[in-house]
Amino acid sequence: MPAVRRATLADSAAAWTLVDEYCRDFGIVIPDDEVSFRGYLAGSGALWLADERDDVMGCVGLRPLPNVGPDAGEVKRLYVRPSHRRKGIAGALMDALETAARESGYRALYLDTKDDMPTAIRFYESRGYERIPRYNDNPQATIFMRRLL
Repeated sequence: MPAVRRATLADSAAAWTLVDEYCRDFGIVIPDDEVSFRGYLAGSGALWLADERDDVMGCVGLRPLPNVGPDAGEVKRLYVRPSHRRKGIAGALMDALETAARESGYRALYLDTKDDMPTAIRFYESRGYERIPRYNDNPQATIFMRRLL
C-alpha cells in the first residue's frame, strides 16, 4: 500500500498533473486552473496524495464549504490512476481526508458526482455518504451526497 500524505507546495507539479488528468478523464466542463488549485496546497483547503517512490497514484482534496455552514467541508477530485485502482488507495485517501476533517472541526462532508459514475457512487455510499438535495451549482453534477462526521 502506498503512503498517503498531505501535499505541500513542493508537490505542486505532481499534484497538478493528477488533477488535470482527472479533469480530462472525466470530461470536467469547468476544470480547476493552476491558480485556484494552489488553494488546496497553500490556502484554506488541503490535498492528499498517495505515492510510492516518486510514483504518484492518486489524490483527494478538501475545501471549506462556508455557504453551507461553518463546519462543512467538500470532498473534491478523488482520483486514482487506472493502473492503481482496486487496491484500496481511494479508501486510504478518504480515510486521511475524513480524519483530518474531523480533527479540524468539520461536522459534515459534502460531495457531488454524476449518475454515470456508479462505481464512485457505490464507493461513497459504502463509506456512509447519503444522497441529499443539490447544494451547489455544478452544471455536471447530478448526485449530491453528505456524510456527518
